[in-house]
Amino acid sequence: MALNDTRVRQLKHEGTANGEKYADGGGMYLHVTATGKYWRMSYRFTGKQKTLALGVYPDVSLAKARQRREKAREQLADGIDPGVAKREEKRAKTDAAANTFEVVSQDWLARTANKRAAVTQAKVTNWLEKDVFPFIGKLPISSIRAKDVLDKVARRMEARGIHESAHRIVQICSQVFRYAVAVGHVERDVTVDLRGALVSVDKTNYPAITDPKRVGQLMRSIHAYEGHPTVRAALQLSPLVFVRPGELRAAEWSEMDLDAGEWRIPGPRMKMKVEHLVPLSSQAVRILREVQPISGHGRYVFPSIRTGERCMSENTVNAALRGMGYAKEVMTAHGFRAMARTIMDEVLGERPDLIEHQLAHTVKDPNGRAYNRTAHLPARRAMMQRWADYLDEIAQGAKVVPFKAT
Repeated sequence: MALNDTRVRQLKHEGTANGEKYADGGGMYLHVTATGKYWRMSYRFTGKQKTLALGVYPDVSLAKARQRREKAREQLADGIDPGVAKREEKRAKTDAAANTFEVVSQDWLARTANKRAAVTQAKVTNWLEKDVFPFIGKLPISSIRAKDVLDKVARRMEARGIHESAHRIVQICSQVFRYAVAVGHVERDVTVDLRGALVSVDKTNYPAITDPKRVGQLMRSIHAYEGHPTVRAALQLSPLVFVRPGELRAAEWSEMDLDAGEWRIPGPRMKMKVEHLVPLSSQAVRILREVQPISGHGRYVFPSIRTGERCMSENTVNAALRGMGYAKEVMTAHGFRAMARTIMDEVLGERPDLIEHQLAHTVKDPNGRAYNRTAHLPARRAMMQRWADYLDEIAQGAKVVPFKAT
């Protein structure tokens, strides 16, 4: 005889040692004991008698218990052991609760750290801790949908007007999701559904001064800069080596051979992950020798003003330019690269392939193979010295006649 809600509510333990069982059909019964009322289901699987727990009354009502019984019967019909399926479902829920977005992100950061420069690792970590973890970090990564990333992360950043950073953060989240797919936490990267949903960002070149006369004025301003000695050195070296700002500010003394006039930047610190050799002009060597007594005892050539344990911040050179009166729309630290490329090509007539080599861009030989880091080193060394001499001359107001380098 099937049970009903009234009977289930009224049933009481009658004192038998193992309690009393009241059948409801389909193998399901209510087991009443001194400690409570338990829904159970008896079934056979591969010839063995088994029991499945369906819940505890009154938290699980009669109707709910019957739903669970029917689900178990469907599983049996499909050749699935409902007891095993229940354990796997419970384990999956436990794993999901443990594998939050923050936990998976931290795992991803640790396992991929060797692919990023230390400064980049710190920057990505800071972005996640500031703009992502407070909003979706505690959510199981398997429960996060594209709308969560859009509304709780990207839209918040767009509201602050940092549209480009919003795109970058979504890209980082995408990398975390792809890692989660690889290790089995999720089935797919949900951020792919955000294509076209974020405010578009126009691609613009970094502002740079490329007119020789104005470059001369800039060089005079740099020579007259009276800020902190290490900042002054970084500012003076920027136009001479025209590496990326992150590569300059994180320069280490172990990378410098001042006697040979060479700076070898390790691959992990380069954008393309390939070691880069920078021939140092006599002017660049002089600047480094002058700053060596100040920072040479530590790791970084340009340490943070606050602590020598870190390199100077990414905004230091830009801040110095702002202090000299150059707005961000006029000149940036990254703009020294465009300045060098333009003038060395259009004014000094340097070979384009040598310029590209020195910019750490991939340059291929006639057979389509990438040149190694030491390719054309004597010619590049001579070019870098000509460039440094040219900057000195225009800083002094001299009129330099364009020529074709040989």
